[in-house]
Amino acid sequence: MQRSCTWFGICVMLSIFGSGIFVGRSYAESVSPDEARLLRDEVQEMFYHAFNGYMQHAFPRDELRPLSCDGEDSLGGYALTLVDSLDTLALLGDKERFAASVEWIGANLRFDINKTVSVFETNIRVLGGLLSAHLLASDYATGMRVPSYDNQLLHLAEDLAYRMLPAFDTPTGIPFGSVNLLYGVDENESKITSTAGGGTLTLEFGILSRLTNNPVFEQVTKNAVRGLWAYRSKLNLVGAHINVFTGEWTQKDAGIGTSIDSFYEYLLKAFLLFGDEEYLFMFQEAYRAAMRYLFTDPWYVEVNMDSAAIVWPLFNSLQAFWPGLQMATRS
Repeated sequence: MQRSCTWFGICVMLSIFGSGIFVGRSYAESVSPDEARLLRDEVQEMFYHAFNGYMQHAFPRDELRPLSCDGEDSLGGYALTLVDSLDTLALLGDKERFAASVEWIGANLRFDINKTVSVFETNIRVLGGLLSAHLLASDYATGMRVPSYDNQLLHLAEDLAYRMLPAFDTPTGIPFGSVNLLYGVDENESKITSTAGGGTLTLEFGILSRLTNNPVFEQVTKNAVRGLWAYRSKLNLVGAHINVFTGEWTQKDAGIGTSIDSFYEYLLKAFLLFGDEEYLFMFQEAYRAAMRYLFTDPWYVEVNMDSAAIVWPLFNSLQAFWPGLQMATRS
């Protein structure tokens, strides 16, 4: 199991960071070693300014409020910033803080709380943070192994994922946007969710299935992606928001940015990570449609998913990931 954890950890990191390896090649070659060290040190200083500020003024709340200099529980009340920072501590080689954080989380974090949380945010930040830290802390090959570690973060991740499963109990398989960690989905919960919210779950849940030998986590997230894909338009475009009970698109704006962006990202990365060609097929079809209907040189617009008529001609910041994704496709 430990060896398989190593390979999954490597795959996750490659799939997440690998797409950016070649993007800055010409720029990197123009930076001297001294300049590179200065930039590295500046990034490290910025991280520790933020991390130490959080630990001093906000921990164990979720986030630091920079003006009042106190903490708030903005997501679920489970030391979100600390969980979110684990992999960065590891990347910086900070074994002491990484080990201390892993030990604190393993001993103190619990999810049997009456909190309604975002399925999307909880997945990418908390579940993903716990899984990546588990892989790093449990394997000598990572250089970050924590001697006292005994799979506590994996057990927490599994418990959290189980508490999120009620969100997937919909006719389409596309999950609700929010779920209560103690009571499941509230009867008044909105049936409208974003495409990104329903389609950005496969990596974390798929890894969890492999680490626990429990296929249910991967199955529900794959069904969610299939559900979204089933309601695509004849142009192979998806909209921004959908009714998880009826499959009706409540916002038919198709784009690569807000509310849709990581749907594309996770299709490709799920194929790269798991080798499942169904994800590759969906990505290729979706990518071709995006390049045909959304690309208006030199940027991307938003169009009606049925007619391809432009509905929003301006660039938005959440489109910035796209070149990195294209590098991963070598296109």
